[in-house]
Amino acid sequence: MAENLNLFTSTQDVIQDALNKLGYDEGMFELLKEPLRMLEVRIPIKMDDGKVKVYTGYRAQHNDAVGPTKGGVRFHPEVSEDEMKALSMWMTLKCGIVDLPYGGAKGGIICDPRQMSMNEIEKLSRGYVRAISQFVGPTKDIPAPDVFTNSQIMAWMMDEYSRMDEFNSPGFITGKPIVLGGSQGRERATAQGVTICVEEAAKKRGIEMKGARIVIQGFGNAGSFLAKFMSDAGAKVIGISDAYGALHDPEGLDIDYLLDRRDSFGTVTTLFENTISNQELLELDCDILVPAAIENQITAENAHKIKASIVVEAANGPTTSEATK
Repeated sequence: MAENLNLFTSTQDVIQDALNKLGYDEGMFELLKEPLRMLEVRIPIKMDDGKVKVYTGYRAQHNDAVGPTKGGVRFHPEVSEDEMKALSMWMTLKCGIVDLPYGGAKGGIICDPRQMSMNEIEKLSRGYVRAISQFVGPTKDIPAPDVFTNSQIMAWMMDEYSRMDEFNSPGFITGKPIVLGGSQGRERATAQGVTICVEEAAKKRGIEMKGARIVIQGFGNAGSFLAKFMSDAGAKVIGISDAYGALHDPEGLDIDYLLDRRDSFGTVTTLFENTISNQELLELDCDILVPAAIENQITAENAHKIKASIVVEAANGPTTSEATK
């Protein structure tokens, strides 16, 4: 049987398995297998060259039984309706596991912000908020940053929502700059949580953090802070990657040097000549592997080539269900 790489259907499988084990009937699965609301929007933008380009955006709201839905907005060329549905379901599960009064949501726009000017990204951010404005708000659905979005984009979105609402609405969005009511420590929070998991797993395996060889796939918000935390703890970060490739040094990379030179999209490998592929990075001989990029990176095809003693997931669904087995 071919491996299922569709994150949406594999997420449905995970939910069905869990509900069966917990003794719920088919009705509960019917309720949770799809988002309550799925919005597709069209966003016309006047580009810098004067031409109008129309972008497609999505917002999935999976379940609001315990409170407003909550979830990131990603700007990426591979955003799809199925991906948004799946990620909104993961958000419901994550909030539920730690008992937060939120349901799951996810949004995205099919675009490549790396090929766009700041002016075009601002117009797109504001256009997206105008398109989804009837469905979002502090008591309905709260967006946040995700892949290729940051606090600046959240600031534009908040400003646009506040202009439409004719009222300052900092509660509409999280991940905004501190000066606009953002939270201290928000940017490093994901990596801080992953660090705790890495340290606990290492203890169980009897691995000393000092000198441990760590590979981190992804150098965005989670990956870059994690690399810094690991490096500060005395571990050797021997590999990191971004969307363009990966860097490897068995003696340990100079993380401060890389952090200093990466751009706002977490890209740094383009500055180097001796890069390796993301696939080669995952298969490096190391103690701890952290996939911190996008979904479906460890598959049935490459799982047996993973040499890490511990895999700690920092991305959403980076390991397929076949690979997990």
